[in-house]
Amino acid sequence: MKLGIVYAGQGSQRVGMGKDFYDKYEDFRETIDKATETVKGVTDMDVAKLSFEGPVEQLSDTRYTQPAMVAFAIGVTKLLHKKGIKADYTCGLSLGEYSALYEAGVLDEEKILELIAKRGKYMAEAAADRPVKMCAVLGAEREVVKEACDYVNNALCQEFIVQPANYNCPGQIVISGDAVAVDKASAYLKDAGAKRILPLKVSGPFHTKLMKPAGDKLANEFEKVDFKNPNSKVIFNCLGKEKSPEESVSKLLEKQVQSSVYLEDSIKYMADAGVDTIIEIGPGKAISKFINKTVDNVKVYSIDTVEDFEKTMEELA
Repeated sequence: MKLGIVYAGQGSQRVGMGKDFYDKYEDFRETIDKATETVKGVTDMDVAKLSFEGPVEQLSDTRYTQPAMVAFAIGVTKLLHKKGIKADYTCGLSLGEYSALYEAGVLDEEKILELIAKRGKYMAEAAADRPVKMCAVLGAEREVVKEACDYVNNALCQEFIVQPANYNCPGQIVISGDAVAVDKASAYLKDAGAKRILPLKVSGPFHTKLMKPAGDKLANEFEKVDFKNPNSKVIFNCLGKEKSPEESVSKLLEKQVQSSVYLEDSIKYMADAGVDTIIEIGPGKAISKFINKTVDNVKVYSIDTVEDFEKTMEELA
C-alpha cells in the first residue's frame, strides 16, 4: 500500500466537529486544549467551545475557522501516527496545506497553530469592509472559467477582480474576488453553459490578488521560522506537485494565499506516483468526492468522526 493523506479546507467546518474525538481520546483532547493556549496571543477563541457549540457564523469567520480546522487535523493525525499510520504523500486544500506540513514533520504543532492563527487574522484584515464572494462553478472547463474571469477583469478595468481560486476536480472550479466581479463572471459562465453556480460559506476572496497584503505579512513571519526537511512527500497547492530543490516552503506558502489551488492536479500527481489509498481528514467528505471524480482505482477513506476513524483503522489493519 502507498498512502496519501489529504486535509480538508475552509468551507467544510461544522458545529460539533471533533466533539466525539475530544470525549474519547486523551491525545485529541490535549491537542484541542493546547491549541486554545497557543492561539490566544493572536485570536480570542476557545477552540473547543467554538468547534463544539458554535455559533456557526463565528466558526465560519476565517479568523476562527483556520485554527479550529487545523487543531482538529493535528489531533486526528496524532491518533493515526500512534497507530503507525503515516503518509507517503500528503497535501491539503488551502489551510489544509499547513496540516500536511505538520504530518510531514516540516513544522511542529505549536508553530503550525501560531502561524495558522496569524494567517486567519491577516486574511480577514485583507478582506475587511470589502464586498467579496466565492462560488463553485460546476460543469465548466478550465479554459472557459479563465476566459470568463479575464473578460470581466478587462471589462471592469481591474477596479474589481475575479480569479479562479480552486481547481477541485474535473467539472468543479471555484472563482473568488470582489462580489460584483464574481457575479458578472457567474452570469458569463451560465451563458457559456455552466451547469450550476454555488456560493460558498467562506468570508473572504481567498486565493486571489486581494490577499497580497496577507501574503506580505506571512512572508515576514516565515523569516523567523525553521522549516524542517519533510519525512513524507508534500504536494504544494500552487504547484500541484512536489517542490523543486530550488523552491522554498516559505515562498510557496506566501504565494499560496494569493494564488490558485491545484487540488485536482495534486490528486493526479499522487495517483501517478503509485498512491493507491488516500485518507481525507476533516469535517465532511467533500475531498473524497473530488478524489473519486479525479482518479480511478484509489481506495478513499474519510475521517470526520470517531466512527470513521475506528472503521478506517479496522480496514487498514
